[in-house]
Amino acid sequence: MNKIHPVVHQAKKIIVQPVILAIESSCDDTSVAVWAHGRVVSNVVSSQLMHQNYGGIVPEVASRAHQEAILPVTEAALEKAGISLTEVHAIAVTAGPGLLGSLIVGMSFAKGLALSLDVPLIAVHHMEAHILAHFAEPPHPSFPFLCLTVSGGHTQIVQVNDPLRMELLGETLDDAAGEAFDKSGKLLGLGYPAGPEIDRLAQSGSPRYPFPKPQIPGFDFSFSGMKTAIRYFIEGNQRQDPDFIPNHLEDLCASIQYAIIEALMDKLEAAADATGIDQIALAGGVSANRGLREAAAHRASDKGWTLFVPRLEYCTDNAGMIAVAAYYKYLQGDFAGLDLSPAARLPLKRKTIMH
Repeated sequence: MNKIHPVVHQAKKIIVQPVILAIESSCDDTSVAVWAHGRVVSNVVSSQLMHQNYGGIVPEVASRAHQEAILPVTEAALEKAGISLTEVHAIAVTAGPGLLGSLIVGMSFAKGLALSLDVPLIAVHHMEAHILAHFAEPPHPSFPFLCLTVSGGHTQIVQVNDPLRMELLGETLDDAAGEAFDKSGKLLGLGYPAGPEIDRLAQSGSPRYPFPKPQIPGFDFSFSGMKTAIRYFIEGNQRQDPDFIPNHLEDLCASIQYAIIEALMDKLEAAADATGIDQIALAGGVSANRGLREAAAHRASDKGWTLFVPRLEYCTDNAGMIAVAAYYKYLQGDFAGLDLSPAARLPLKRKTIMH
């Protein structure tokens, strides 16, 4: 039997201003973007609202919805950009981390496009793309900078030395900050996703209930203990007052949000002090949280940091950030073979700092 070798489509020549079609399908948003003329010219996102009925993401439902949405979203992105498929120089796709079924849909579609168009395939790390979303439009951080990446499934502090060299300083050891928001919100009877609703209600409340900060060494995070403390606090007060939650909902939300954000800010400040880096960035879906943005701005003012936060469009999952990351990989000729496989977990290289 003949051995089948992976096919890698090399660019016939590296184009200084390439046209890249980028696909993102790592979780519950189907997104396609077009990079052209040195910028993101279209960034179309189709969100799956049906998961609100289940209180969380249902992987099989998500992957089926991606199958239905990916072609019309691609057509919409190309039409908005005024670009035809024949003008595309490369296809980029999220390789992980994410839900395997969702990743497979995007990757299979991307491989088919790359093969049919005879253009290179570019594999993009989802978390690296969140960080590089800062380069979708100005102002840009200068290198090196630290990025606190906070999403539903990940919480990380990354030192970014250049677009293709990133080092992980710390990450969550259990629940991510976004999960802490959503699971706490579920205890309060809020819908999914609970993070935005906690943020909204917290604006009218006061952080009067002190929840314990995680005591984790280094720059790593842990939110499981905090989540347990919140649960015991709520259940204990409900036994004495069945209406405790509705009577104190705004203050509970403000207290939960304050505890989570302070844990994030303290670790970020420690990393900035240890590295001496004062270019600080926020990324990921939770960076859309108003409380986090305000806390980061206050900390930046106190510490003399220069703070960068993307527009909301580039905080949540979107293919625009995939296109930015793919652009830098394209210029380096960093292409993937058609044997590329999706990865539910795709770690970053860790850097150890003594502090």
